[in-house]
Amino acid sequence: MAKSGKGPKGKKITLSVAKNCIKITFDGRKRLDLSKMGITNFPKCILRLNDIDELDLSRNMIKKIPDSISKFQNLRWLDLHSNYIDKLPESIGQMTSLLYLNVSNNRLTTNGLPVELNQLKNIRTVNLGLNHLDSVPTTLGALKELHEVGLHDNLLTTIPTSIFKLPKLKKLNTQRNPFPKGEESDMFIDSIKRLDNLYLVEEKDLCGPCLRKCQQAREKLNRIKNMAPATPRKAIFSNLVSPNSMAKESQEDWR
Repeated sequence: MAKSGKGPKGKKITLSVAKNCIKITFDGRKRLDLSKMGITNFPKCILRLNDIDELDLSRNMIKKIPDSISKFQNLRWLDLHSNYIDKLPESIGQMTSLLYLNVSNNRLTTNGLPVELNQLKNIRTVNLGLNHLDSVPTTLGALKELHEVGLHDNLLTTIPTSIFKLPKLKKLNTQRNPFPKGEESDMFIDSIKRLDNLYLVEEKDLCGPCLRKCQQAREKLNRIKNMAPATPRKAIFSNLVSPNSMAKESQEDWR
C-alpha cells in the first residue's frame, strides 16, 4: 500500500539510463535529454556526466535544482522549462559557458532569482516567461551579450530601461503582463510591442542590394514624416451651446 502524505514518487534515473539518453546534435554537441520522464528529484548521478554540452530536464516535476549543478562547467544549453522550480541556486552564476537558459513555466518569483545570474557574461537567451515575477531582476541589465529575453505571462507592471539598452538585444517578449493603463502606459506598451518583433542587424552583415534596400526604405520613411500635416485645429461652434446640442434636441425624432 502506498504511503500517504507524499507526492508522486517519480521515475528514478540511474547512470546507465542517463548514458543511454545522450544524443549527438547536428553540430557535434553532446546533449543529455531527460525531458518528459516524470522525474521529481534532480538525478544527482548525472553529475558524473559533466562533459556534456547541453542538458534538457524540461517537462518533468522537479522542484529543486541543487548547488552541485555548477559542476557542468562545459554546459552551453540548459532547459528546465515546465517543472515546479521556485528558486534557482546561487551556484548557477558559476556556469559561465551558458549561452541558453530556459526556466519558463515554473514557479519562480523575483526573489527566487539569485544576484549571481549577472555572472553569466556569455548568455545570449534567457526565458523567464510563465512564472510569478512581479519585477524584472536588475541582474539582466548586466548581461551585455543577451540577444533574446522572455518575460511574457508574469506579473510585471514595468520594464526597466536597462533592458531596452542592452546593446545586442534582438527580441524581447513581454506579452500578457498587467501593465498599467493610461496614455503614458499605452505608449510604453506600444514600444514594447514594437520591440517584440524587432530584429537588429549591422551594416557589415548585409549584402550590397539588401543594404541599399534598407537605406531606401529609411529615406522613404523620413520623407513621409516630413510631409506629415500639422495637427488640425479644433472646430469652433459659435452658434451652439455645445457641439451636440442640436442632436440632443432631436434625438426623439431619430428614435
